[in-house]
Amino acid sequence: MINKEVYGHLLSGDTVYQYHLSNKNGLTVSVINYDAIITRIITPDKNRTPEDIVLGFDTLDKYLENPPYFGAVIGRSTNRTGNGQVKIKGKTVRLSLNRDGFHQHGGFSGFDKKLWKTEDVSDGESPSVTFSLFSPDGDEGYPGNLKVTVKYSLTNDNRFVLEYSAETDKTTVVNLTNHSYFNLKGEGKGDVYGHIVQCISKEYTLLDAETLIPTGETAPVTATPYDFTKPVAIGERIREIPPGYDINFVLPDDNSLTQRMMRIYEPESGRVLDVFTNQPGIQFYTGNYLEGIKGKNGHQYDNHHAFCVETQGYPDAPNHPEFRSTLLEPGEKYYHKTIFAFGMEKTVSAAFLL
Repeated sequence: MINKEVYGHLLSGDTVYQYHLSNKNGLTVSVINYDAIITRIITPDKNRTPEDIVLGFDTLDKYLENPPYFGAVIGRSTNRTGNGQVKIKGKTVRLSLNRDGFHQHGGFSGFDKKLWKTEDVSDGESPSVTFSLFSPDGDEGYPGNLKVTVKYSLTNDNRFVLEYSAETDKTTVVNLTNHSYFNLKGEGKGDVYGHIVQCISKEYTLLDAETLIPTGETAPVTATPYDFTKPVAIGERIREIPPGYDINFVLPDDNSLTQRMMRIYEPESGRVLDVFTNQPGIQFYTGNYLEGIKGKNGHQYDNHHAFCVETQGYPDAPNHPEFRSTLLEPGEKYYHKTIFAFGMEKTVSAAFLL
């Protein structure tokens, strides 16, 4: 089923709506048409106790500030872009510099700061809501008029499906993601050190130590803190890479979305999150700058109180020809699909029995 309610109003007078998608298993996902934000994911633990497992705020006013991008769609291009410029067909295109010396998460007024239009709401076995956005030519420096949609769907086998599409009239950069912060114990319930992670990735993109922008090279995860090919608790090696994990994992191509790319298991609650995607990378981030943020229900968030799994193209790809391109041509269609599949297991051995 799907329910709709008024969430708040912008200074422009526009109304922001919240949509609650629910299935027969007690899983509910709530989203709003401002930033296309995922505001809540409520799912039962191994004792059938429901809990909200994404960080966020209680009111629209807080989301209008939203410094950590809680739950938002990021665009036109997620992550960092070196020197705030990209090469498109041999021409240097300058983007807005909203961080010290580089462009991040779409600029000063990226897709995370827009009111999206509700295009479709569908009830039934797989409730869904579709939002759309028009980004004009020159928006934050990006060329081309871009039409974007994101569709959120929930299935009765506990799969939350995110589908992004985009079309342009000029060659431009498109690399969308969702920036939800997960804590499978429940939001506001402390750090995520005990969460156990397994990732199929055998490589990661190397970063410049000062800017955290890719160098254009990849490296094996073997014998590094980034090796999650076997299940490892987040807290086991996080202190080896201060201030915490913030890395792009290289994924195998799988447009069929049958290969699980990452599994995260929280032993206390028994909750499991599986990630499937047709994108070439996952930015794994452990909320390294959450200190001092007051979130839902008066909870005080702190560093490492959540993790993000941002499915994406490689960061700064337009400046590295060796990376898979994130350029979109006129007449082409950008399509990105990610599935967050939720489950429960009572033991670590059961959770990682492959």
